[in-house]
Amino acid sequence: MPASVAENGGNGQVWVWDTDSPVGRLGLALTDAGLRRLCYLPDGMVGTADACVEGLAADMAESVSPHVTVAAAPLDGVRRELDRYFAGRLQDFTVPVDWRGSTGFYRRALGVTAAIPYGETRSYAAVAAEAGNARAARAVGTAMSTNPVALVVPCHRVVRSDGRRGPYGGGTAAKDLLLDLEASVGRD
Repeated sequence: MPASVAENGGNGQVWVWDTDSPVGRLGLALTDAGLRRLCYLPDGMVGTADACVEGLAADMAESVSPHVTVAAAPLDGVRRELDRYFAGRLQDFTVPVDWRGSTGFYRRALGVTAAIPYGETRSYAAVAAEAGNARAARAVGTAMSTNPVALVVPCHRVVRSDGRRGPYGGGTAAKDLLLDLEASVGRD
C-alpha cells in the first residue's frame, strides 16, 4: 500500500462517478466519511467509465484507498444536491466533506471558505486573516486552486481585494456563471 494511502487511513470504500452540470462535466469521489473530491473534468460522455473517470478512480486508489468502485448509485445524493444548487433551490450543501486530505493553513482557509454565505464573496486577504495569517493571501489562492471539493467548498466566492472575480479552476466562465447564479436567486 502506498504511504499516502496509509497516511490517509485508506482502507475504506471509495465510489467514483461523474455528472453533467451547467459549468461542465464534474468528477465525484465519495468515501465513508463524505465527499472527497468534486473536480472539473474535460468534456466527454457523461455517465461512462471513460479515461477521465478511470483516472480519478486511479488517483483515489493511490491517495485514499485501494477499494475504489466506479458506480453512479452511491453518488446519487451528491448529484441531486448539485442539480438543486444549479436550479437555484439549494443554498447550503448538506453532503459531508471528507477533510482527511487537507491540513494546516490550507485546511483552515478551506474551512473559512466553506462558511462564506451563499451569494456573498470574500477577498483572498479576508480569508487569510480569518484563517489566522493576514499576510497569506497568496497561500489562500493556492488553497483555492487545490480545493478538493469545488462548489461544496465554494472557492468561486473568493475574489480579489479590488472586487474583480479573478481566476478559477473551472475557468472564468464557470466562476462568472456560479456568482451570477447566486446573485440572481431571490431577486425575482
